[in-house]
Amino acid sequence: MQKISLLQVKRIEAIRTIKDMLLIGLGVVMAGIGLKGFLLPNSFLDGGAMGVSLLIEILSGVELSVLIVLVNLPFIVLGARQISASFALKSALAILVLALLVHQISIPKITEDKLLISVFGGFFLGSGIGLTIRGGAVIDGTEVLAITISRKSSLTVGDVIAFFNVCLFAMAVFFTG
Repeated sequence: MQKISLLQVKRIEAIRTIKDMLLIGLGVVMAGIGLKGFLLPNSFLDGGAMGVSLLIEILSGVELSVLIVLVNLPFIVLGARQISASFALKSALAILVLALLVHQISIPKITEDKLLISVFGGFFLGSGIGLTIRGGAVIDGTEVLAITISRKSSLTVGDVIAFFNVCLFAMAVFFTG
């Protein structure tokens, strides 16, 4: 059996890190397009930590980009404790970049058709979340909460996220009509 040199190991690790960063970067950009091009200009609410941030913005007027970071902060700390420091660092950077994109980029309203907004906004945001997860990070901290709860209960990650979102949308209806 052939031995792998330290140099080869470092090269493989570097390639893996570059691949992860590219996936996370593409995921953040796609999520930014979904948010800024479809959901936000048409006042659509998302689920998860982003949905909490949007609801707080509606109720308080605090800048969304600031809320994205603040709402996700406890989940990043939880991710560092439950998953790994590397995961938490990648997630923190991804969330910061997403917050900057939401604050800085301007995309004209692409459509006003509610079905197209839902389909394409969901496609871009969902693809962004998936690519980011594939790169070893998250851009919505509720996934960390869902993983933590699923490890300690019989609920699946999907169950936890669905329950969280049902509660979030119920609160949104109550507070915003």
